[in-house]
Amino acid sequence: MALLSPIIMKALMPSTRLGMTMEWSWEMPAYWVARSKINDPVEYKKYTDLVPAIIARFGGKVLARGGRFQIMEGPDKFHRFVVIEFPTLEQGVACFTSPEYDRAAAFRRSGAGEVETIMVEGA
Repeated sequence: MALLSPIIMKALMPSTRLGMTMEWSWEMPAYWVARSKINDPVEYKKYTDLVPAIIARFGGKVLARGGRFQIMEGPDKFHRFVVIEFPTLEQGVACFTSPEYDRAAAFRRSGAGEVETIMVEGA
């Protein structure tokens, strides 16, 4: 008998709803992908100092933040890129829409930076 990894076992665990038959659920990871342009590094740092703890509370894991990059196609406006993995799309959205994140993002949204953010479910 083949052994399954804990991640696969969790994904294959049946879930039940009250009064319904058993159904199988499959949790897909989701990715927060942000492109940003920093206009005021001092104010932007107030935002980036708060965000890691918020992301962790929602089960997020930073896969890429800053670092080397190569723009392959598209505008050359953004110069900071971030990729964060969450266990589910719902957890990623909950993080982005949380009051804690909103308070932190206020530093960035006040003009310290320009950001485009998407949340995409993995394959």
